[in-house]
Amino acid sequence: MAIKPAYIKNTANVLLERYSDAFNADFERNKELVTEFTNIESKEVRNRIAGYITRKKGGTVE
Repeated sequence: MAIKPAYIKNTANVLLERYSDAFNADFERNKELVTEFTNIESKEVRNRIAGYITRKKGGTVE
């Protein structure tokens, strides 16, 4: 099953709208928050969403 980029972006944008102050430019912290705020079980999807949020917040994903 391929993960659509639109799903990643839409989910990340909803999370940023609802919890904007919680997220920052730290990828590791954002991963934890995505797990806390969603019921996404896939590690790959969680990491892609956290990476997108990190980039939107001005951080870098290593």
